[in-house]
Amino acid sequence: MKIRVSSDTIRLVIPALSLTILLLWVFYLQPRTMSYLGLNLLFNLAVPIALATIAQMLIMTVNDLDLSMGSFVSFIACVAATFLQSNPLLGIVILIGVIVIYAGLGVLIHLRDLPSIVVTLGMSFVWSGFAILLLPSPGGQAPQWARDIMTARPPFVPMAIIASVIIATVSHFVIMRSSFGVILRGVGGNARSVERAGWSILAARAATYAVAAFFAILAGIALVGLTTSADANIALRYTLLSIAGVILGGGEFVGGRVSPIGAVIGALTLTLAGSFLSFLRISPDWQIGAQGAILIIVLGLRLLLNRMEKRQKRA
Repeated sequence: MKIRVSSDTIRLVIPALSLTILLLWVFYLQPRTMSYLGLNLLFNLAVPIALATIAQMLIMTVNDLDLSMGSFVSFIACVAATFLQSNPLLGIVILIGVIVIYAGLGVLIHLRDLPSIVVTLGMSFVWSGFAILLLPSPGGQAPQWARDIMTARPPFVPMAIIASVIIATVSHFVIMRSSFGVILRGVGGNARSVERAGWSILAARAATYAVAAFFAILAGIALVGLTTSADANIALRYTLLSIAGVILGGGEFVGGRVSPIGAVIGALTLTLAGSFLSFLRISPDWQIGAQGAILIIVLGLRLLLNRMEKRQKRA
C-alpha cells in the first residue's frame, strides 16, 4: 500500500518537525529551559516576529514582496513609544493614516504594473526617515497597556506561546477559511479567473496591503511592549526574518500558496534559533548564519519531499 503525502501536509509537517527538533536539541543542551521561565526566555520575541511574518505572508499571497517591512515596523514602534503613549488620539490617527498609505501602495503597484520590490524598497527609506524624525536616538516609552499585555504571565503557558497560537488561528481563518482569503489566494494563483468571477483585483490588492499593514502595526506595538522603548532601527531585521518565516513555514513566492499556521511556526523556529544562541552568548553574526542554515536545511527537505510526491503521482 502506497502512502501519498499531499503538498498541504508537507507545508505544515516540515516546519513543525523543524521546530520540534530544534526545541528538543535546546532541551538536551540546556535542561533548565524545560520550564515556564525557560520557554518564556526562548520565545520572548516570538510575537512581533510572528505578526510581521503574517503581514509579509499576506503580501506574498498576491505574488508581491515587501522589502520595507523592517523599517515600517520600526516606524510603528517609534509612533507607539511617542504619540501613542503621550497623545493616543493622534497616535491612532497616524496608524489609520499609514494603513491608508499601504492600501495606496497596493493600488499604485497594480495600476502602474510596478515591481513591488522596487516600490517597497523605496518606501523603506521613507519609513526609516519618519522613524528618525520621531526618535533621532533610542528612547520613548511604551504605552502601559502594551507593556501589560506583552509582559502578562498567564498560568502554565508563557504569553508568547499563547499569543502565537491565537495569531496562527486568526490568520488561518482569515486566509484559508474566509471568502476574503479565497479571493486573496485566487489573485495570487489565477488573477484572471478571479476577475472573470466578478471580483475586483484592484480592490483585493488594496485590501491585502491594508490588512498586512494592520498586522505590521500590531508587530510594532508588541515589540515596544516587550522592549519598553523604541529605536529607528529596532526592527530592520524583520524584513528578512519575515520572508524567511513565510518560506520556512511552507509558503512560496508565487501562486498564492501559503500556510498561515506554518508561517507562525516558521517565525517561532527562527525566534528559537536566535534566542537560544543569544542565551549561549553567541555573536549575532553567528545567529544570522544559524537561522540561514536552518532555512536551507528545511527548504532542501521540502524540495526532496515535493519530488517524492511528484513521483507518487506519476506512479
